This record gives sequence, C-alpha cells and structure tokens, in this order.
Amino acid sequence: MNEEIYKLKPERVWYYFGEILKIPRPSKKEEKIAAYIVEFGKKQKLETLRDEIGNVLIRKEATPGNEKMVPVILQSHIDMVCEKNEDTVHDFDKDPIRAYVEDGWVTAKGTTLGADDGIGVATQLAILESNDIEHGPIECLFTVDEETGLTGAFGLQPGFLKGKILLNLDSEDEGELFIGCAGGKDTLAEIPVNWIDAPQNHKAYKIKISGLKGGHSGDDINKERGNANKLLNRILWDANNDLFINIAHFDGGNLRNAIAREASAIIMVPEHNKEKIKKLVSEYNQHFKTEFNVSDPGVEASIEDANHPEKVMDIITQNALINSIYACPHGVIAMSQDIKDFVETSTNLASVKTQENSILITTSQRSSVNSSKENICNMVASVFHLANASVKHTDGYPGWNPNPHSKIVEITAQAYKDLFKTKPKVLAIHAGLECGLIGDKYPEMDMISYGPTLRGVHSPDEKIDIETVRKFWILTLEVLKRIPQEV
Repeated sequence: MNEEIYKLKPERVWYYFGEILKIPRPSKKEEKIAAYIVEFGKKQKLETLRDEIGNVLIRKEATPGNEKMVPVILQSHIDMVCEKNEDTVHDFDKDPIRAYVEDGWVTAKGTTLGADDGIGVATQLAILESNDIEHGPIECLFTVDEETGLTGAFGLQPGFLKGKILLNLDSEDEGELFIGCAGGKDTLAEIPVNWIDAPQNHKAYKIKISGLKGGHSGDDINKERGNANKLLNRILWDANNDLFINIAHFDGGNLRNAIAREASAIIMVPEHNKEKIKKLVSEYNQHFKTEFNVSDPGVEASIEDANHPEKVMDIITQNALINSIYACPHGVIAMSQDIKDFVETSTNLASVKTQENSILITTSQRSSVNSSKENICNMVASVFHLANASVKHTDGYPGWNPNPHSKIVEITAQAYKDLFKTKPKVLAIHAGLECGLIGDKYPEMDMISYGPTLRGVHSPDEKIDIETVRKFWILTLEVLKRIPQEV
C-alpha cells in the first residue's frame, strides 16, 4: 500500500517518509526510529550524537564556499500521535502505518499518518544525504516525545547545539510562517470511586458517541467540533435525572492534545425504563446532527445491549462524575485582543478513563498569555475540587514570544515571495511548539516554524497535501542558500 508514496516528488523526501512509516514510533517509545536515524548518520559518515534524554543530533559541514555562513539547526520530532478508529485493527508498537495516495493527498487507513512530524524528519534526512544542496554548517536535531510532554525539548541541555538559527519543521499550513506559539499546561483530576453491586433487575446497555472529527486541541479548537466526552455526558445527565440509571464504566478520548472523537459508557437501566433510554439516545442523536451539521456531520449517538456488569458506581460517585464533566469548560475561552482571529486561551477536556478505584480525567490548557493560562487551569481545577477529586497540574511549557526583528523570518518571507510570487502570512499559532522550550534554553536563538499543509492532525483523518511538500522542500533549500555569513 505504501509503494505509491515512493513515486512522489521530491523523491528522496518521500523515500524517507515511506521508510519512516515502516518504523513504530509512539511517544515515549522512539527507540526504533532513533536507532534508524543514528545508523543513517553513521552510514553518511556524519557526526552523530545522542543526549541523555534520547534526542539525536547530526552535524554536517558546509558545502564549499559556505563555511562562514551562520550555523543553522533544522529541527523536528520523531514521535507520533497514535490514534485509530475503533473498528481498525492496528498495533502501533509493531505494525507499519498503511498509507496511500488519494486526490492529491497522502493519508492512512484507519489510523493517524504520522506526517506530524514524520515529514519534517524525512526532509532533514534528505538534506543530510544530499551532495548537491548548497548550505552552510547545519545541525539536524531530532527530538523525542514532543506529543505527550515535550520531553526531548525539556531535556535539551545548553551547549548541545552550536547553531544560531533554528528552522522548526513542524507547522501544518503551507504559506504560513510562524513566529510565536502558546504555552500550555495539563490539569489532571481523579475522582474516587465507590463501587456497589450491580442491580439484578436492570438491563445493561452501552451508549456510544462516534463519527466526530476530533483533531488537534490547539490548531482545531476554534472549529466548533464536538467533544465526545461532553456529548456522551449530556445523555447521561438526562438519564441520571429521569431514568434512575447506574453507570458501570465511562471511557472517552485518549490523548491530552487531541479533541475526543469517541466515547462510550456502560449503564444499567430499570427494566421499565429500557424503551425510554433508547428513545432518549435517539433524540440526542438528532440533536447532535442538528447542532454539528457543519463541523461534524458524521456524528452518531447509538445504544446497544451490553453484558451485565458486576459493579456500578454509587450515586455519590456518579453524580460527582456527571456534574463535573458537565461543568468543566471545553473549547475557546478567549480570543486575542492584539491579533485578529487568533485564539489566546483554550482548554480541552481530553479524556475520561475509568480505573480500578478512580476515574481519571485529563484536560489540557493553552494560552499565549501566562496569567490567562494559570487562570483557566485554576478554573478547571475548581470544578473538580467541587467533585471531591484530587487535582494536580503538570509543569507545563512556555510560550514563544514573537521577535519582530527576526532575521530568519525576514529571509524566509522574502524567499517565499521570490519563489511563489505571493507573500506568506506571518503569524503566531495557538498550538504548542518546541521553539518555546528551545528558546528558553538558547535565548539568543533566531527561530521560525513552517511546513507543508496537513489536515486532521492527531486523528485518523490525518492527511498531507502532496503539492505543498514540494513547495516546503523548495523553500527550505532556498532559505539554506540565503543564510547570511557570520559577522
């Protein structure tokens, strides 16, 4: 299935992307892809290093005549988001990604594609391999665990990098040059569960939300897409108030940086209410199709018979769960007062997982204003404190403040205009980028982020526009040619 990818142009970029698709690389499990990159560096007889956290760095000397250029770092992350449709059989720890070409895009069969940021990795490898690309001294930095904690960027040590300009190859809109990003933080809540014996005179059902687009909790949070956890909870709220249900299990969403696409609950209903619960789900199915007819036309709320569980939540736990999820904010909290149509602050109700003795709820907050980020974290925490949950925040990561005097932004924007006869957009992004952390470690670093066009990132709908990969490649080579000499 992947063979047609090797016929695309630029050939060496797509060759390496095809090879990357064969290598499992979930976040925190990057050993195989890291080993592949290290072996590549050694075969190319290039200086190849790996730091304590697992990042890989490959250095390549300047081409003749360009030795005095300012050293440049090309940077991408080697892990990928692992999401699949419920009916897709795929083991991300073992199986290759099954990619195919369709209507000018490359996408995958029922899973995330991993073009975020596999296409950046492939581009770096193609540049390192080449003998006919003009460039000064370059370093290619491949970071680990960007998607679940920015661990590689966090663990980067001062002095590891020699370059003074950084090209981050991890953006997803061709024609847009990013010069700033939001900072972020996660808020995790655990609601303690009191289990009781399941009632015997009740019928067991599984209620499911599916067909949502989901997407990236930064890039897509302003697109008004449904959150499966919130939609499922609306059904449970009504059923809890009117039909005397008992909840045995709630499972929705997966990753902190993905909008929940699917969610399900196992419930018990008194026999005399079994037709009413079916009617309620059917009514909500119509509500959701009306409410999300543009953003999520494929949304489905369904109900089916389930096996009789042994235990259910007691009424105190059940109420705490339903009330807190209903009250927990999700989506855009504030738009920027400085940049038109730019999301300043948001929060994502990412996942709800029933565990042995608790229910773990994971949320993620983003903002380009640090005080606003702390405010929304506290807002989310307060909801779960009311539910008697234990709440903790992660350390978070810093935003990347735009530099209006950036030389590399000026160079890249002019190169784009000269190549494609149109001006690129220069803007900040609501998603988190490793630039914030790298800039924190290397405050004098001049940075820019750009990339080809990707859609459906962090979901099984992920796809990459083939033509924009060509433009991304041409732009990168042109920027490398235009790097100034050191003063």
